Amino acid sequence: MKLSIKAKLTLSLSAIAVILMISATISVLEYDKMSTYVSDLIADDISSLNTAHKLADISSKYNLDMLAVIGDDGASELPVFDQEYFLSHCDSLRTSLESNAIQPLTDSVVYACSAYVLTSLELKDVLDSRFMDSRSWYFNRLQPSFAQLTSDIDALEKAIYNDLEKNSKTFERGFYRSIIPGIVAVGVGLLLVVMLLLFMLTYYVNPLNKMLDGMDGYRSYNKKYTYTFEGDDELVKLNEGISELAGENMQLRKRLKDLKSKVTDELEGNQP
Repeated sequence: MKLSIKAKLTLSLSAIAVILMISATISVLEYDKMSTYVSDLIADDISSLNTAHKLADISSKYNLDMLAVIGDDGASELPVFDQEYFLSHCDSLRTSLESNAIQPLTDSVVYACSAYVLTSLELKDVLDSRFMDSRSWYFNRLQPSFAQLTSDIDALEKAIYNDLEKNSKTFERGFYRSIIPGIVAVGVGLLLVVMLLLFMLTYYVNPLNKMLDGMDGYRSYNKKYTYTFEGDDELVKLNEGISELAGENMQLRKRLKDLKSKVTDELEGNQP
């Protein structure tokens, strides 16, 4: 199958364009997929971290309310810990976090909360008892439960923060991974451009220069046009046409020269 110069150039440039378009599409799709997935993970981590902070605030406020009641001997109303609200936040942590390392920490917070609340319910009996010191009960019995609860919440927050940091690094690595197809495409495109340039120089520019040199030798020094090269496109046909025209023109010049010489000889022979 013979291809014209136009077809060859169109095919070469189209191949470069297709490669660049495919690689760009892959890069965009990969980045979009990775960005959506990791962004959701990061958003869940941030939301979970805020929830963990809220759990810590709820526990601290309740513990301070307990201390206030103990410090006020005339207090008649005991603080109420909304355990259902606390546990609902723990359940939201379970559903939003996919890490297997964080799930046990959430369970530990639930167990510590249950133990702390159960211990805090002893406050009414402690205040009513004549034989128990409320302050001693608070620091020796309730505070260890509260310390365990805050320790578990801190461990949960640290784990969520580590997961957030890991997902952030994953997002960064994913970004560089997503642009690799684009970088490869640019490299391949540049390579194809260089190959196309060499192709143009070898098969078109150099032959044209040779043809021009042959034409200059023919016109300026009356040399025979002898340049030939292999191929099957329009440039070869053009070169063959030039060679044929140059050959015919040289034959015509030779005939005119011979005819002119013959006429001159006849005129000189007819002179007296």
